[in-house]
Amino acid sequence: MFNIKNITDSIIYVGANDRKCDIFEGTYPVPDGMAYNSYLIKDEKTVLMDTVDKAVAEVFYDNLKAALSGRDLDYVVVQHMEPDHSATLAGVLLRYPSAKIVTNAKTVPIMKQFFDMEIDSRVEIVKEGDVLSVGSHELTFVMAPMVHWPEVMLTYDKKDKVLFSADAFGSFGALNGNLFMDPSEYVTYKSEARRYYTNIVGKYGAQVAAVLAKAASLDIDIIAPLHGCVWREGKEQILDSYKAWSSFEAEEDGVAIIYGSVYGGSALVADIIASKCDAKGYKTEVIDVTSKHTSYSVAAAWRYSKIVLVTPTIDGGVFSRMENTVSALVAHNLQKRKIAIVDNGTWAATAGKAIRASFEKCKDIEIVETSFSFKSRLKQEELSKVDELVDSL
Repeated sequence: MFNIKNITDSIIYVGANDRKCDIFEGTYPVPDGMAYNSYLIKDEKTVLMDTVDKAVAEVFYDNLKAALSGRDLDYVVVQHMEPDHSATLAGVLLRYPSAKIVTNAKTVPIMKQFFDMEIDSRVEIVKEGDVLSVGSHELTFVMAPMVHWPEVMLTYDKKDKVLFSADAFGSFGALNGNLFMDPSEYVTYKSEARRYYTNIVGKYGAQVAAVLAKAASLDIDIIAPLHGCVWREGKEQILDSYKAWSSFEAEEDGVAIIYGSVYGGSALVADIIASKCDAKGYKTEVIDVTSKHTSYSVAAAWRYSKIVLVTPTIDGGVFSRMENTVSALVAHNLQKRKIAIVDNGTWAATAGKAIRASFEKCKDIEIVETSFSFKSRLKQEELSKVDELVDSL
């Protein structure tokens, strides 16, 4: 059985959903599963745009067969070699032995690392601006290195004005029967799109900005990513979000309060800070690093202009869950933020100093001078320190 949908008269969605997946890439929680998107162009020639993860191989092969309707497959365009988009490539090549692989030169060595089969005789190399004509459809290739692997490229179909965008403009989560994004639901959808961008692509803001500049010169009606919904109406919403995210500009003037706590002292301080921020009119989000995966903290750090980190000192260093969070923020190249640090130490509060040193590696990060330490439990007479910290934000 199969489940295919047209996105235009001659472009068919042949991807599939994996709702059993609860951890993506062995790292990211995906409570709503994942969508693995693939598209078939039917013209004088047939073109498959990427393949899918092995978890949905069976339904993908059935979808492709149904979409071809007895025709052979002429081309497979490989935009991205990460296995969630290429694990079924070998299976496609075995099923359709005359199909040619269309990709760029950086892809081939990576492909050979993943597959043992002979591919040289089947590869057609393309570069920036090259065009593949398959009938009325003309596919123009746009190189997008480090969005988020070095071999990534995008493909623009001039006829239907579709940008096949690889991992760009994707999201966590399986599709709920809806192939196209409903603009009225973007506020809800944006949360997982943001978490996907910041954690998967976020480090490479400059490279994403370069791709956005290239895309601006194209007449685009539809954006077809490899994860999440297809963008048609309301595509400006995701484009605007990517402009902000890739520039490291905060979406809104608010405060992400990220804390770790062992015995409750640091948790209470985080809640006091949140209450005082709210009283000042700030939008606030409070995240406990012991119960929320690091990816949620990274997403919140991209969303808000200000960050407060509250953590105990453990064994003379940063509480491990907070240390992981700080490492992730630094690794993802966080910029243009004001950060306050509150560290708790029963006898030696040293976590704040270590966190401050970590952020010295980042560009345009301001550590507020009213950051402070306390011992075990905040005392009534120390509340003025909280007021000073919140005022300095």
